[in-house]
Amino acid sequence: MSETTAAVPRWHAVGDWFDTCRCNVPCPCSFAQLPTYGECDGVLAWHIREGNYGDVPLDGLNVLMLGSFVGNVWAEHTDTYAAVFLDERADDAQRGALQMIFGGQAGSWPAEMVSMMDAEMRGMDFAPIEIEVDEDLGGWRATIPGRVEASAVALTGPTTPEGARVQSTNLPGSETGPGQVATWGRSTADRADAFGFRWSREGQSSKHITFDWTGPDQGQPSRGSHG
Repeated sequence: MSETTAAVPRWHAVGDWFDTCRCNVPCPCSFAQLPTYGECDGVLAWHIREGNYGDVPLDGLNVLMLGSFVGNVWAEHTDTYAAVFLDERADDAQRGALQMIFGGQAGSWPAEMVSMMDAEMRGMDFAPIEIEVDEDLGGWRATIPGRVEASAVALTGPTTPEGARVQSTNLPGSETGPGQVATWGRSTADRADAFGFRWSREGQSSKHITFDWTGPDQGQPSRGSHG
């Protein structure tokens, strides 16, 4: 990794991440616990609000992953598989940057996640990824036509004040790294049919978490927040 990151330019990416998964609300994986059913699969989506990889701008680009694993993803786990979709709008330089960052070769938090998950890759493709996150975090959604659909609405309940969000800080298993705020939701769609991943469900756990990464340094990402 050190030989690879030595040639990586300074980069920064800030944005929105969310998932929809098999677990009951709230997903135990975010608390570094075993998933509800002992195994989990789901959709993970990243929207880069602002970013650059050296001189290459990354603003507005999207990445989506399908993944599955058995056990505690933060501890002992097996049978970990993944497939990645990169934004087809990206030009050649942007595509290379996205592959370096999300493949873990550019350091920072993604390198930690890639190493921890140690997933067998089922495939990678460039696709038309649409991601929307409501400014008030009332809901979020991602689609790849005919292949992936993931959407959720913010969690609420009898004692949640109107317009307020159910949020967590200092999660033991924050999927985007330390220092970010998680907003909990419930999926309204969670469907996949690509690279051997096939499921269709709704009503299970979803959460939105910001991310703020700076590389190529490994370890702690930048802790600044971005709405």
